[in-house]
Amino acid sequence: MSRQALLVTGALTTLALAACGAGEAARPVVTARTTAKARSLRLVRVGDFSEPTYVTGAPGDPSRVFVLQRAGQVMLLRHGHKQSRPFLDIAGAVNAQGSEQGLLGIAFPADYAKSGLFYVDYTTADNDIRIAQYRRAPGNANLAAPASERTLLTIDHHAYDNHNGGQLAFGREGDLYIGVGDGGSEEDPNGNGQNTDTLLAKILRIAPTAAGGYTIPAGNPFAGRAGRRPEIWAYGLRNPWRFSFDRATGSMVLGDVGQDREEELDFVPAGKGSGANYGWSVWEGDSRLKPGRAPDAVFPVLTAAHSKGYCAIVGGYVVRDRSLSTLYGRYLFGDYCRAKIESVRLTRGRAAGLRETGLEVTALSSFGQDAAGHVYIASLDGPVYRLAQR
Repeated sequence: MSRQALLVTGALTTLALAACGAGEAARPVVTARTTAKARSLRLVRVGDFSEPTYVTGAPGDPSRVFVLQRAGQVMLLRHGHKQSRPFLDIAGAVNAQGSEQGLLGIAFPADYAKSGLFYVDYTTADNDIRIAQYRRAPGNANLAAPASERTLLTIDHHAYDNHNGGQLAFGREGDLYIGVGDGGSEEDPNGNGQNTDTLLAKILRIAPTAAGGYTIPAGNPFAGRAGRRPEIWAYGLRNPWRFSFDRATGSMVLGDVGQDREEELDFVPAGKGSGANYGWSVWEGDSRLKPGRAPDAVFPVLTAAHSKGYCAIVGGYVVRDRSLSTLYGRYLFGDYCRAKIESVRLTRGRAAGLRETGLEVTALSSFGQDAAGHVYIASLDGPVYRLAQR
C-alpha cells in the first residue's frame, strides 16, 4: 500500500469512548443536524438508548436490528420499533466503569438463522476483554439465553481501562475477526504494538466452533511459530475501534484511533492483509512517534489531523444501500470530536473524493448496518438514526 494521506478539517472537542491522547473533557451535548449540503439525505431517528455503542443486524433477518448499550444490554428494534425487553442483558458480567469499557461488540455468523449462535465482546471486572458465545432462546427469535454463555477467549488487559478495541465481524470465509487495543495508557508503554507474543494491539482471526471454542484458520501468519500468537491476523494497531467488510467486495476498512497527532483509515483488499503491520507504536498514522523498528509497516490510506479538529476516528461502512444513490460505493465515517459525517472513495493505496455529507451527529460512537444494507449512526448520548435519502 502506498503512503498516501489526506488532511481533513473540523472543530475540536475531546473524547470519552475510544479515547485518543491523555486527558478527557465533557462530552458535547447531543444534536443531529442536516445542513444545506445534504438536501438529498436525512437522519431518521429510530430510537433512544442508554449509551449505545454499536448497531447491527443478523444475516437473513431484515426485520430486526440489535443495539448495544454500554452497560451490558443488547436492545432490539423490530420492524423499526424499539422493544422494551432486551434481547440480552449481561450487565452483571460487564464492567462499564471506565469511559472506554462496557459491552462493545456483537457479531452474527452467516448461519445464525439455523444455529442461533452469536458472539459478543465486553470488558470484565478485572479490566480484561472477554469474547463470548451465546445462543438464541429456543422458539423465540426476540430473546437470547443468558445462561448459554461460553467463553471463547479472555485477553489479559488488566493494567489499564482504555484501548480495548471491541469490534467483532465475520469475514466472507466465515472466520471471526476481533479488534483489540494496545492495553491502554499512552505511547504503548509495554511495546505491545510490535510484539506478536501478545493479543493486544491486534486484529485477531479465529474460527469459532459450535461447542464454544475455536480453531486457528489456515493462513494466519504466526500459526505454528514459537513465541508468536496464532490468533493474530494483523498487528501494530493502537485502538481499532471500528472496522467493517464491504458487503459487495469483501474488502476491509479499518479505523485506528490515534494519540496526539493523527487518526487513520487503513484499506485492506479482499483476501489480503494477513500479517500486515500497521506500525504502532513506532508510527502514529504516517508520522514517526518513537525510535524503533516496525518491519514492512503499512501506512494509512487516509489520515485526519488533530490540529484540524479530529481526536478519535469512528470507522463506518462502504454504503451498499441502493436507495442512498448519492453515497452508493462510498465509505462513510466520522469522528467523536467532530459532528460532521464524511464520505470518501477508497481503493488500495488511494483515498479520493473526500467530502462532507452535510449530516452532523455529535458524540458519535458507531455506525451500523442491518441485513438489508441500511446504514445507522449511533450517538453515545442516546439517539440512533437510520440514514435515508429524501
